[in-house]
Parts: sequence; structure tokens; C-alpha cells
Amino acid sequence: MSDNKKKLLVIEDDPGLQKQLRWSFDAYEVLVAGDRESAIAHIRRHEPAVVTMDLGLPPDPDGVSEGLATLQQILALAPDTKVIVLTGNQDRANAVKAIGLGAYDFHQKPFDATTLGLVIERAFHLHALQQENRRLLRVQEESPMTGIISRDPGMLKVCRSIEKVAPSTATVMLLGSSGTGKELLARAVHQMSPRRDKRFVAINCAAIPETLLESELFGYEKGAFTGAVRQTPGKIETADGGTFFLDEVGDLPFALQAKLLRFLQERVIERIGGRVEIAVDVRIVCATHQNLQDLVAQGRFREDLFYRLSEIVLNIPPLRERIGDRTLLAHHFKNKYAMMQRRTSLSFSEDALAAIEAHAWPGNVREMENCIKRAVIMADGPQITAEDLGLAVPQAEAFINLRQARDDAEYKALIKSLARVDGNIVKAAELLGVSRPTIYDLMSRHGVK
Repeated sequence: MSDNKKKLLVIEDDPGLQKQLRWSFDAYEVLVAGDRESAIAHIRRHEPAVVTMDLGLPPDPDGVSEGLATLQQILALAPDTKVIVLTGNQDRANAVKAIGLGAYDFHQKPFDATTLGLVIERAFHLHALQQENRRLLRVQEESPMTGIISRDPGMLKVCRSIEKVAPSTATVMLLGSSGTGKELLARAVHQMSPRRDKRFVAINCAAIPETLLESELFGYEKGAFTGAVRQTPGKIETADGGTFFLDEVGDLPFALQAKLLRFLQERVIERIGGRVEIAVDVRIVCATHQNLQDLVAQGRFREDLFYRLSEIVLNIPPLRERIGDRTLLAHHFKNKYAMMQRRTSLSFSEDALAAIEAHAWPGNVREMENCIKRAVIMADGPQITAEDLGLAVPQAEAFINLRQARDDAEYKALIKSLARVDGNIVKAAELLGVSRPTIYDLMSRHGVK
């Protein structure tokens, strides 16, 4: 057999059907097994992407117990394998049961070679897509924009701005609600800057008591206060040569704001209890969920510090405003945690997708990630439902009809559809009621990749 041929495993105890299946699908490298033991041996040795199987296997050729047990064992060994069950006309209930256990599809016997061939071809294509997704996830782990998943124009504009500002020395302020990914973007600024080989040091001003925050930022000398038994550099000094991320800067105590301002102006610090000025070269990136201009107006934040920190200001849109990103991110997190839990056959039910799109996600991406992770672990069947997510199903879902959409509405419909079906062009075309070439034309016109 050619090494270039895709491997198709046929599990069938009837010699006549074995020959027929081998002859019908000679475009593949067909492996044949007549019982569970030989089928599992082929799975271990060859790792075929697609399997066709009869549920009636020895020693129970007239029942389905051995076939269902074989199916479960195959999916336990190779969760990504696409198993197509061949069943008789009167055996639809058992075929549905097999689907519930994780089978990819079923086809009735006597089989039509052309129709079954299309099902097999589609199964190979889906398996290849899953492998490509896994490869892209590995590549993404090495990317400066790791974790930033979006098709929303506003979020993509933020990412492009990060790419532009990263090589400079400008101070960057990231404004956005909790859970929108401010620290991820701050790390991206560092990774795409000339300082990438130095340290990235982060501190959350809201998480450290006011009495300790000054020593955390600037360090202290031995004997500066009770308990100061040795000289300790602060976070700013530790980040020398790299990037210092000041998270929730709006919670910085007013007394410390003057000391931070002096550092930004002079680029020198003094440890608590010290008299020596220490020059520190760091890139400052800060973030907050608060409106600093309102805090300035209330006298709770220094105006001169605000202007020092806001050389470049980037507003991160909340998840509820990001077109199509809710279902796009849901698929991403489902794939990520399903892989970790070895449940790669999991999918979303229609009511789950509708609930995800309808939910406001006040906790933004962080809330969604936790929600999907919990659902992947707790889901009982092959599908994640709205109940598994703990979300309410909307009363009525607006149907996206591309023929009635124009301009911005057309673009929003395309993005929402692609996100909902996890980038599957065929399903997006079916959802919108148009042809595949039309989808490709719209993607080209709107610059969607």
C-alpha cells in the first residue's frame, strides 16, 4: 500500500461485505478487522482517522453489545477517531445509541457506495481540521498575542495598535473592564518590544495593602522599619531593562502617586530608608477598569500623573460589544479544555450556542473561560447544553438572513455565522442560505480570513 493513502479501518465479520467495502474504497488504505481484538490491534498500530463498523460482532453477531463495547474502547484509545456505524433498517435505535456514545455518524445497510463515500470523505476532512486546530494551538503558544482570539473590528484594531506601539518606548495605558485581557495585551507589548529578553514584572495595586505597596514598588534598606532584616529591591528595580506592568493603577494611593510621578520624570528611585538614587530603565505599561479622568475631577488621581501615564491609551472593548466573539471564544475554550480532559468529541448543542450569544458576560473573557471549562468537565453526554453552562436559553433567537442584510449588517451576519459554526464554510453557507462561493466572496470583500 502507498504511504500516501489515508487509512480506513473496516470492522465487519461478513467476508462478502469485507470484500465489497475494500473494493468500493480502494482510494484509501483499507484495513479489515472481523472482531474486537483485531480492531483494537489496528487502532493501536495504524491509528486510522476513520472507522466503519457493524455493531453485530462476534461473539454476539445478532446483538449490539460487542459492537458498542468495541466503539467505546476505540474512542477511549483514540478520541479523535471518526467512527461511522453501519446498521440495518430496523436498528435505528441502536445507531442513535452509538451516536450518544460518541460515534461520528451512521449509515444504513445495504450501503450505497457513493453516499457512504461522501460521509467517509467528510469524516476524514473533519479529522484533518481538528489536527490542524491542534497544530495552530501549539503555534499560538509561541505567539506574542497568545490568548487573544477575536474577529471583532474593535479588538483587531487594538491588536494592530499594540503591534505599532510595542517597538517604541512610549508608556501605554490599557483601559477595559475586568476580564477583557489587559495583562495578556501588556505581555504582548513586552514580547514584541526590544526588551523581550528582559523581565516582565507585574503588580496589582488593588491586591496589595496600602501599607505594603510602597515597599513592594520601591524596595527598602536593611533596618528601614521593624522586620526589614535585609536590603530588598522593589518590583520597579527588579524590572530594570524590561517592562513593568502596573495593573489597576486607579487604585494607587494618592500619597504614592507623587513618588511614582517623580520616578517617571527622573527615572530614578530611592528605596525606603535609603539615601542613594538608583537609575532604573523600564518600560511602563499600566491598566485600569476605572475612568481616570473622573478620578482626576474628583481629586483622587493626580492630573500630572495621568498625563504621564497616558502617552498611548488603548480602550479594550468588553465581550458583549465584540461582534461574533462570544461563540468564537466558546469554541476555542471548548476545544482547549476538551483536549485536556480527553473529550475531543464534545460539541455545543443549539440551545447552548443560543444561550452563549444571548448572555451579556459581565465578567468578559475570564467569566466565559471558567464557564466553558466547568461545562466540559461536568457535561454528561456528547453535547454541552445550556443547562451544563448554567445559562438561560433566550425565548426567541433572531435568524440571520444575509439576503436582507446590507453594508454593516451584512458584515455582522457573516462574522456571527462563521463564529457560531467554528469557521466551517459549508455550515456558514447553510446558516445564511447562500452558496459557498458567495461566502468566499463576502469574506474577501470584508477582509475576513
